[in-house]
Amino acid sequence: MDLFKKCRLDHVDAAKKAGIYPYFHQLNSKQGPEVIMEGKDMIMIGSNNYLGLTSHPEVIEAGVKALERYGSGCSGSRFLNGTLDSHVALEKELAEFLCKEDVVTFSTGFQSNLGIISAIAGRTDYIFCDKENHASIYDGCRLSFARMLRYNHSDMDDLERQLKSIDTTNSGILIVTDGVFSMGGDICKLPQIVALAKKYGARVMVDDAHGLGVLGEHGRGTAEYFGLEDEVDIYMGTFSKSLASLGGYMAAKKEVCEYVRHVSRPFIFCASITPANVACARKALEILKREPERVKALRDISNYMRDGLRANNVNIIAIDQTPIIPIYTYEDEKAFTACKLLFDRGVYVNPVVSPATPVGQALLRTSYTATHTTEQMDKAIDKIVEVLKILEIK
Repeated sequence: MDLFKKCRLDHVDAAKKAGIYPYFHQLNSKQGPEVIMEGKDMIMIGSNNYLGLTSHPEVIEAGVKALERYGSGCSGSRFLNGTLDSHVALEKELAEFLCKEDVVTFSTGFQSNLGIISAIAGRTDYIFCDKENHASIYDGCRLSFARMLRYNHSDMDDLERQLKSIDTTNSGILIVTDGVFSMGGDICKLPQIVALAKKYGARVMVDDAHGLGVLGEHGRGTAEYFGLEDEVDIYMGTFSKSLASLGGYMAAKKEVCEYVRHVSRPFIFCASITPANVACARKALEILKREPERVKALRDISNYMRDGLRANNVNIIAIDQTPIIPIYTYEDEKAFTACKLLFDRGVYVNPVVSPATPVGQALLRTSYTATHTTEQMDKAIDKIVEVLKILEIK
């Protein structure tokens, strides 16, 4: 069989022919609550710019100054010639903010999960993974060669049943979960996970990509939200969402971070975060610490949207107060068509279909920003309700 036979994507061709292909729309402006996309003014409710900092003048200025001082790139890995003083400063500042001993930074969020999990777990270990965890967690588990056991989404009885079933005499156990699940917008059951980890001698890792800047009084994430900051062994997060940049991090005890620095292949063999990205992340973190009211503003606008949709009889399953609100279309084609109709009406949302969500659970992933206005939300609600009626989505 020809190796390239698989490269033919009939479903993609069919969506393009039908005029409902929803991917790779081109932006002509900065990310913000409103954008210009393919020459059209658009309310953006499909980004992860949760705190609205990607266009903040201080963040942009910090990036420009770093570009002028350090150049465009580091031309090497952190392990060798690619460590800047600003990398070290970012790690120190983030460790202090997250109340952890140390932080390791990676070049992307996806790479962070690859690098952390593959370093911490090995062939003789077990990883317990929520079925709705991010794809990067799954790939990190595969790269580790540990035995991965998936438990039903947020099902603590299923997790405990599987924890009971293994012999850990010569094995380590890692329970890894999203803090805020990226598609459903729900929050993990961290108190129960921590209790089970203590009972069965496991370590806990929380992917807080969608929790940092979103949950907790100070925006420190899921563990702060539950008052369990001392009970989570490893935090993972990204700079591409609330911190308005690109990259990722691991926060843990110093000896754990040092171990990862010296054995993690995705860390050792990848060029380090660019100077401008480091500077933007540092400035965004500074603003988050200085203006914690942004976290409340994000929660308020998200709840305004959630209440507005419910008032118009839109079935909102997610009950947690996060900026991710999924609207289920169930059928893939309806998700694509809804995105096209909303795009035509000046509202951008993301379609999510299998494998990012279970088969038959296609959805529109809407997400919100602290700088959205109620006027923008009212318009978005009107257009969403209009499109759902056209497609007869109940």
